[in-house]
This record gives sequence, structure tokens and C-alpha cells, in this order.
Amino acid sequence: MAKKKLMLIDGNSVAYRAFFALPLLHNDKGIYTNAIYGFTMMLNKVLADQKPTHVLVAFDAGKSTFRHKTYKKYKGTRQKTPSELNEQFPYIRKLLEAFQIQTAEVDEYEADDLIGTLSLRAEQEGFEVSVVSGDKDLTQLATDYTTVYITKKGITEMEAYTPEHIREKYGLTPSQIIDMKGLMGDSSDNIPGVKGVGEKTAIKLLTSYETVEGVYEHLDEVSGAKLKEKLEGGKDDAFMSKKLATIEREAPFDMSPDATKYEGPNEEALRSLYEDLQFAKLLEDMGVEQETTSEEEWENISFSHYKEGDTLPDKGALVLEGLDENYYRGDIHGIAVIGQDRAYVISPETLHTSTLFKTWLEDDTKEKIVYDSKRDVVSLRHHDVKLAGVVFDVHLAAYILNPSESKVDLAAVASAYGVPQVQSEEAVYGKGAKQSIPADNKIWHNHMVRKGRALLRLRDILAQTLEENEQWKLVDELEFPLAKVLADMEWAGIAVEKAHLEEMKKELAKQIEEIETRITQHAGESFNINSPKQLGVILFEKLGLPVVKKTKTGYSTSADVLEKLEGEHPIIEEILHYRQLGKLQSTYIEGLLKVIHNPTGKVHTRFNQALAQTGRLSSIEPNLQNIPIRLEEGRKIRKAFIPSEKDWVIFAADYSQIELRVLAHISGDAGLQEAFKKDLDIHTKTAMDVFHVTEGEVTDNMRRQAKAVNFGIVYGISDYGLSQNLGITRKEAKAFIDRYFESYPGVAVYMKDIVQQAKQTGYVSTLYSRRRYIPEITSRNFNLRSFAERTAMNTPIQGTAADIIKLAMLHMADRLQEERLQARLLLQVHDELIFEAPREEIDKLMKIVPEVMEAALALDVPLKVDVAYGDTWFDAK
Repeated sequence: MAKKKLMLIDGNSVAYRAFFALPLLHNDKGIYTNAIYGFTMMLNKVLADQKPTHVLVAFDAGKSTFRHKTYKKYKGTRQKTPSELNEQFPYIRKLLEAFQIQTAEVDEYEADDLIGTLSLRAEQEGFEVSVVSGDKDLTQLATDYTTVYITKKGITEMEAYTPEHIREKYGLTPSQIIDMKGLMGDSSDNIPGVKGVGEKTAIKLLTSYETVEGVYEHLDEVSGAKLKEKLEGGKDDAFMSKKLATIEREAPFDMSPDATKYEGPNEEALRSLYEDLQFAKLLEDMGVEQETTSEEEWENISFSHYKEGDTLPDKGALVLEGLDENYYRGDIHGIAVIGQDRAYVISPETLHTSTLFKTWLEDDTKEKIVYDSKRDVVSLRHHDVKLAGVVFDVHLAAYILNPSESKVDLAAVASAYGVPQVQSEEAVYGKGAKQSIPADNKIWHNHMVRKGRALLRLRDILAQTLEENEQWKLVDELEFPLAKVLADMEWAGIAVEKAHLEEMKKELAKQIEEIETRITQHAGESFNINSPKQLGVILFEKLGLPVVKKTKTGYSTSADVLEKLEGEHPIIEEILHYRQLGKLQSTYIEGLLKVIHNPTGKVHTRFNQALAQTGRLSSIEPNLQNIPIRLEEGRKIRKAFIPSEKDWVIFAADYSQIELRVLAHISGDAGLQEAFKKDLDIHTKTAMDVFHVTEGEVTDNMRRQAKAVNFGIVYGISDYGLSQNLGITRKEAKAFIDRYFESYPGVAVYMKDIVQQAKQTGYVSTLYSRRRYIPEITSRNFNLRSFAERTAMNTPIQGTAADIIKLAMLHMADRLQEERLQARLLLQVHDELIFEAPREEIDKLMKIVPEVMEAALALDVPLKVDVAYGDTWFDAK
């Protein structure tokens, strides 16, 4: 007889996780669907992976439980469930009904208790049990017969908790998870625990004394007067917390494991629900041919091969196909134009032979919907076509709506928004060395037309969602026009003096060789410095340096380990310098030499506009954002970047402390705002406030510490992080942060409020309505939740700074045109804009660049821009 397998799913936990893991999707009736979709994806995966014979989904019955009788504040810090999630629960129940999966809920009990009760019954009856949840509290249920699966990333990736895994991870048994919660508490459920006792201390105590009861029976043996004092003072809370964290295994509900038998879904009911919710991908997985978008309809799309004189639409989708990821090379192997009532497949040769088609592409009144406008503009420039009239960029719109999904193709976007029948690029053209145009023209011509049809439909869906999110202004006034500015910058490129890089390469090779010799002398023997294994033996066995960290393969010799060993032996500094110069040589010098475009003598970096969740730009081939300018050798690389015209110079404009100014505006802190309004040195001012000294009494060390905390606060720095930065104790760092918040109370209020807002809505926004979704903000994992809280604090600041510099780029492009200047915007690096310009235009630029950049976005404090120019990028400082 086959083994009976029962799967128990924590319905509320999984739905909550799904809601925050996915963007706010909805169907054309306005019903939000992201939690339902995520829940379905999880359900499909666990059913396929585990093949259970029995399934039950348990739900919480309400807010009040029997635990509230023990502790009224239980779960008292939980935010109200978002209405967008609440409205999806009835559909999740419909989904389970269609799957023919049993559900259960019992008044005054939580889903955990039902799962705990039924898993025990199932074990006693010989079932193999699996539990699926996002809540690590359920790991206490793990036994040799029950495995607890906890959602790890997104909604479908899970971590399996068995007694062995729990022992490896915590050094505890599953039942001791309850005791751990009793001692350390659980902030997500507002379980107090013993104040001042964290996870590490709790585990250490339980390793020695096994249970909460054991700890208190041996309290006299506990080392550390302060810890003993905390335990004595928190005794009642410890026992109460253990009781609250204990899952009830005899809940009063009448259901036997056999009653949860799973026979498979009702296909018709499931198909009907998927159609109602517009889950195109799930319908496709079921093998359902959808009436409105059947394969037959797609194959019978009325499209023509364009001929000179054919009428192109006044508004339509433009599809340009190019296999080369580096579109600067101008590779276009296919073109399609799709309107509401006609579609054309167009040969790339037409770009050079058809005046009418070129005119249509360059006509600003002919509205085009595209997938990636920057790519299209640059690609067409190689064919002497200046694309105009782009009114919607699906790639950028999808990125704004869900910035966590960055590198996606049109097929993925279409699938996410219920627009079916678009294949991925890889499916049509292959990948890597095997990438090629299909021999059958019909395949890729159909692919282009399908993409165009999808673009038309997505434009309406995405535009509506952007309007609902109040983000239409962000795309229409900032991101869409910025793509054109970035395309011009990519096309222009920046000139590079190859000879300078070649000379640097020789100099660095010589320096690296000299350092190698010194390292060998310190070691007393020759060895492979790039081998962590050999280096570990030299440092920790031969030289006897203290071991900081070990890995599975031996001693760790990572950068953070070596930095902690600085001062222990002169070899350490040499190795760190050796690594820095080696990376400079391989990544930057050799990397730059490889990407110099021979015909122009320039590098044409490609800007990633839809990658960073904060909205910041980055660049590739080459990455000019990360040249390590803290090293003198790194700064010298900038000497290679020169003007492309004779008697021109490089002009640089850099925002001064933009993120701190944004923080002053967003927090509304009077002291911080006053400092910027009076143009004070903000680090000196902070040192004066925190150390309670006059300006003349501020030492260099005080200012250095103030600077570290100023910038650290922007990133939600912890006392541990600050202590590491400044080389002070954690206690001193905490005191410093506390004094900072006393000096700038508005900042403290902002930090607290923004975290609460993120917990309530699932996202944070910039001043320009750019959103970042933070599903981990409600995680029960302390590290994940802490990182999410820091992200919530930082994103509105860093994201607003990114919006400001993007606005500055747009306004500068317009102003240069208005003033009829020859100056060109070449690069954006962090908070800096780099131009090249004739010397005779410098006086004009010195005036208008700060004027434009400082007025990019009105804040309650002034923006400040520093400008400089020189013969190279290095000199423009």
C-alpha cells in the first residue's frame, strides 16, 4: 500500500508572503490578483514536488485568539492587513475550492494550532507530513515524520526544516524552538521574552540548560551578573512567552487526516477562475487555448510585407529585432509595425531604401509604442534614422511598477500582466553561440507581430496601473524623456586616450611584481598569492596570525578578514594592496582597453535605466560608476578620459551632500534644515550638536565621527555598523547614535514612521512617487527584517536623490539646446554630471549648470552644486 502523505498549508502566512512578494497586479475588472497568483504558483509547485495524497489549508479565524487571554498585547504591533490583500482572500478560497482542497478554521485558534493538531493526528496514524508556511514558529513541529517548509525567497523557493536541519542551524531540537522564543521573544507577534536576551544568548543558555524551566532551575550557575539580572527580572515574561509561542496540538476541531484526501483539481472550475482573473500563463500551463488569443488566430494575423507607399498607422507598436545584446553596434535583423487594424513586417534594408518609412519613424506626430526606446533610438542612429514620436516604453513602465523585476524580456512582462502568446527571445532565437534567426521566416515574423500586438495591449494595462499608483507623472515626465537623453549620451560616447591606459598597464604590472617580491620575502618562501588555500597556510600556520574565520575549505582570507588583521604583520597591508592593484589592472585598465570602439576611439557605455530598485542609473561595458577613486592609481585612470574635440575641455558638476539635503527635507528636522539654509559645514555642525562643543572646539576626529554617522544614518546604520566604521565599541556607537537623534529628533521620527508605513503598505516611495516594494519588512527572520527596515529608511532618500539628478539631466539637455551651445552631456556618475565643451562656452556653463541643477526639484533646503573643468576628467575636480 502506498504511503499516505499529508500536506498542511498555513493559508494566511502564504497569502501574506505572496502579496508582498509580487507587485499589485489586477485584472481588467480592477480586482487585485497578486496574492492569488503567488498563492497559486506556490500551490502548483508544492503539489508537483511533493505529490501529497492528502491536503489541507488552515486559516486564522479572526484577530482574537485564546492567547489574548494570557497576554492582551499579543500581536499588538501588527499592522492592519492592507485592503488590497483582504479583498483577495475570498478568491484564494475559491481557488482552493477549484483545486478541491479542504480548508479549516476554528474560532479563537490560529492556523498554526490547526496544523499542529492535525500533524500530530496524522503522525499517529502513520502519515508522512509536510507543513508549508512563511512562519518559522512552525519549525517546532518538525519530527522524523514531519518536515516543515518555510518560504525563503519570493514565494516558490523554500527551506526544509527537519530535526537534523534545526540542529545544524541552531544547535537545538525542534521542541527547544519554543524555549528559544520564550527567552528571546518575537517582535513580529509582540511576544516580549526576556528584555535584553537575543537569539545567540538564548541558544547558549538552552545548550547548557535545555529548557526555560532548566535555565531558571540553574539560575545561580548562569555566568554574567548582568545576564542573571535580566533573567531574574524577566522570569514571568519568559514563562508567559514560552506559553504564547507553543503551538496547540489538541485544538477543538473535528477533522481526521483521512478527511483531507486530495483527488486533484476540478479542471473546469479552475479554468473558469483563471480566465476570470486573467492568469494567462497558468491557463497556458493547463494547455487551455484561449478563445480570444488562440494559436489559430495568431497564425492568421493579417500582416503584410511592407512596400513603399503602404499606409502606416498614426499610432502603433514598433518592434525592432536585434540579436546583439550590445545594441550600440546597430544590429537590426527585423522590423514590424503593428496598428489596431493592420500590421507590417519590414525588411531592415527598407531603412535605407524607403523615404516614406524613414519619414514615418522620424515623424513626432506618429505615435509609437515600443519595448525599449533607448535601445531603439541608438540602433536606428546607426542607420541614419532619428526615431521620434515614442509615447510609451513598456520596459520602463513595467520596471516602475515592479522595480524588483529588472532584467526581463517582453514575454515575461506580458505573462505577468495576462497578455498571452508571446514567446521568449531565447525560445525563438536560441542563446549563446547557438543564437540565430530561424530558417523559417514565418516563425520570427509571427514572433515580431505577436510582440507588437502585446505592446498595444500592455500599453493600456500598464498606463492604467501607473495612473492608479499615481506614477504616470514619473514615467511620462521623467523616465520616458530621460531614455532619449541617455540614448544621446550613449551615442556620443567619451574619448579615451589609449596610450595613457597602456602606460598605466605597464606601471601597474611593475608595481604588482615589486609587491609580489615583498610578500614572498615576508612569507619566507614562494607561493601562489591568488590561492586562498596557500595564502591561508602562510598566514595562519607559518606566520601564526590569529584565525578570524574558517570556511568549509579551510582558512578564510577574504578582504574583511585581512582588514581585521591589519597591523598584525606587514604582509597583510602588502596583500591588500596587491589585490587592489590586481583588480585595477584586470577590471579597469584591461577592461577599458577591450571596449574602446575603434572607429571613434571612444567608449560607449550603456546606461541601465531599469535595474536598480532605488532608481539610480548604472552603466556597463564599461562600468564607469565604480572606478575606485580612493586609490591614487584609480584616480589616475580618469586622466585617460579626454574631450573628443580640439580646444575643448571636460566640465564636471557635482551635487554636494544631496542625500543629507533630501533627508533634511523629508524629515522636516528644523536643526538639519537650518544648517543647510545657513550653508554650514554639516559635519562640523553635527559634531557641535552631538558633542555639545563650540565650532572652535570641534577636532578632526570629532568631525570624522560626525561625518560617519551623518552618512550612516541615511543608510539606517546600526550601532554595530558604526562601531566597525569608526573602530569604537558598540556601546560608544549606540551612545553616539542616541545623541544624534536627540540633536535631530525629526530624523528619529522619520525613521520610525517610514518603517511603520512600509509594514502597513508593503512599499516606500520617493518624493516623485517612485516605489520600492519591501516584502521582507514583516519577516520573522531578524536579519531579513532588519535589512528591510534599513532599506525602508534609505530608499526614499537615495531614490529621491536619483530622481533629482535625472531631472537635472533632462533640464540640462533642454537648456543646452535653448542656449544653442555645443557642449554635450557625456556621463552621469553617482551625483555628478560630466560634459565636454569648447573652452569659450565655459563661462556660460559655470553659470547655467549650477542654476539648472539646483532648481531640478524644489526642497525646503537649497541644493548645492560644485563645478570644475580641466583637460581630462581627472583635472575636472
